[in-house]
Formats: sequence, structure tokens, C-alpha cells
Amino acid sequence: MFEGFSVQGIAGVDSVQIHTRVMGDGPPVLLLHGYPQTHVIWHKMAPVLARDHTVVVADLRGYGDSSKPAGTIDHANYSKRAMAADMMNVMSELGFLQFSVVGHDRGGRVAHRMALDYPEAVTDLTVLDIVPTYTLFEKTDKAFAIGYYHWFFLAQPAPLPEKMIGADPVFFLDNKMGHWSAKGAVFADAAMTEYRRCFSDPKTIHASCEDYRAAATIDLVHDGEDLNRKVQCPTLALWGEHGLMNKSFDVLQTWQERCDSVYGHAIPSGHFLPEEAPQETLDALHNFWNVGCRKM
Repeated sequence: MFEGFSVQGIAGVDSVQIHTRVMGDGPPVLLLHGYPQTHVIWHKMAPVLARDHTVVVADLRGYGDSSKPAGTIDHANYSKRAMAADMMNVMSELGFLQFSVVGHDRGGRVAHRMALDYPEAVTDLTVLDIVPTYTLFEKTDKAFAIGYYHWFFLAQPAPLPEKMIGADPVFFLDNKMGHWSAKGAVFADAAMTEYRRCFSDPKTIHASCEDYRAAATIDLVHDGEDLNRKVQCPTLALWGEHGLMNKSFDVLQTWQERCDSVYGHAIPSGHFLPEEAPQETLDALHNFWNVGCRKM
């Protein structure tokens, strides 16, 4: 799925190794995935972007083939700040001092934190099908809590969700049942095989739970401290027209409250824009980079 991409492990922070693929020649762009996936979510987009960009795809700590440290008591080693620092190390090691960041789902939250913590490095930000974590917890209603139940299930103290998911991780990943995706969402067979392989590791299950525990605790502390700070770089927000995020929030307005310059629109898809609507997402990105950023 990533023919021509080089593969390497690059040091993050705290002895974490980040599994990374790189290809292309041009302006650098970092692509970050969400839960419970890996960098493979970009398999339809990354090769196309590499025609005119240097594309870096990476597994977040705790996911895919990146390191999976045990969670700390305060969950700080799975905070978005820690994950953002990992990715800054990756891009620095590759020689990129400034770059674009595109993040889907959990990766979008890491990308948001990168833009806040490293404004000198992130030239532009794209977030796919999310609203800020602080906003989500502040405004969650019954419909969203039921539809995104995993936010609250995965954040339960260890080892409850780990034990329940670990009993049959392949069943949990069965998108036909809609346990973690929109029911019936279509993914490439090769991608699903990779997701199953990675998610069947008990360390991945624990790490991904820690990701959500951090979101419900220390990430809210960090985000609360930054409520009066806005993302300074040009920002693109895209979301799935048929997804729950679109039904529960005014996505564009929430990002306008947190960014100096942002625009965006819905994409005809569910939650998984890079796999469900790759061409539409690519078109939106190229328009943003070629036209939108220059107007902001």
C-alpha cells in the first residue's frame, strides 16, 4: 500500500520509537491517524500527495508499530502534548523545521496541540472530523454520548476496558457491527488486516485506552490553560457530512473560536474521510494549500 516509501524508526521522547514512512520531494506534510487505526489510514492519499510533497506518515505512540509504554498514574505519557513532542522530534530528525500537519480523529487532536505548542514549526493545520477536546466534553449531549460511547468506555480505569476488548479484539474491530465505526463503513481488506494485526496486541489495547484516559484528564488541563490562546497558522477543518460530528456540533464555528484564520466544509462521507472520500479530501487539501492559505 505504500510502495516506494522508506521505513524507519525515529526517536520520539522518553525513549519512544515512532514507526515512520517517508516519500516524495517538495513541501513537507505530516499525516497523523486516529483510533483504532495506524498510518495505513492514509494508503489512498499518501502516494498521491507524494507527487508534489514530501509526505511523512507515522504511527502515534501506542499505535501500530510505534512504542507502547505502560501508562503513568496521571496518563501524562499519552497526553496530546507528549504525542505532539514525539512528532516534533520525528520532523526535526528528518530535517524539517517547518511543515504542514493533517490529522484525522486522535491525530487531529495531536495536530491541534502541535499548532499550539510549536507555532514556529507548523505552517498550516488541517483537522478531519473532530472538534476540540475541551469543546467535546463541555457540550456532549445524550446522542453524542451514545454514538461515541467509546470515549467514556475507554477512559474507565484499567484494566476494565482492556480486559473486555482483549477478550476478542477482532470482534471489537468488526465494522459490520459498528462497535467503533459507522455500521457498515467500508475499509480495504489489506487495511483491515493491518488494523487487526496491530490491535490484537494487548499493549496496543492498553495504550489506546490510555490515550482516551489522557483526553478525559490531563489533556483537559492543558486545553483549559490554553482557552485564551488561538491557533495562529491557517487552518482547514473538514468533516463527514453523514457523521455524528456534523449532527452534534457546528464544526466550523467551534474551530473559528479556537483559530485565528480557519475555513472548511463537510465532505460527502462518514467519519473516515481518508478512506471513504480520499479524492474529495485531496481536492480540499490542494485547494487549501494552493489558494486558501494565501488568502489567510
